[in-house]
Amino acid sequence: MIGHCILSHGFESGPDATKVTALADAAERLGWTHERPDYTDLDARREVSELGDVAARLQRLVDLAKHAATRGPLVLAGSSLGAWISGQVSLQVPTAGLFLMAPPIAMGRAPALQAAAVPTSIIHGWHDELIPAVQVVDWAAARNARLLLVDDSHRLSGHVQASAAAFAQLLASL
Repeated sequence: MIGHCILSHGFESGPDATKVTALADAAERLGWTHERPDYTDLDARREVSELGDVAARLQRLVDLAKHAATRGPLVLAGSSLGAWISGQVSLQVPTAGLFLMAPPIAMGRAPALQAAAVPTSIIHGWHDELIPAVQVVDWAAARNARLLLVDDSHRLSGHVQASAAAFAQLLASL
């Protein structure tokens, strides 16, 4: 085992979603173990917020990441809300790298996206209807992150393989 990846799906998505499945396949091909937590129970808790129970989602990832980090290098990857929690958790748990797909830089009353100073790779759609590309460009520039901007919307559905390839590139560089 080279290391371990925790792949966090986006809001109202799931652990079997197309993008996190493609990332899991890429990790496996490179000899990394992986897990895909299921946050659907927390996303459904609309009485907490319009994005479900984000604090509980964050805590679930912290708990999994702390355990995984004791076994070797850890890479956190996520899409949208999954990217946001991955960034936040990287500040609390030793993380070797981050892979963020369509990361929300600002999210309502929640703190702005923050992340540890680790190798970071981002893929984002120029036509993201929820998160302006310019916000992601500015955020990535401040961290010297690798940034791939593609002709796509928030779901990045036309760039699943491009996402997997960018993720594989990050893993191979660690």
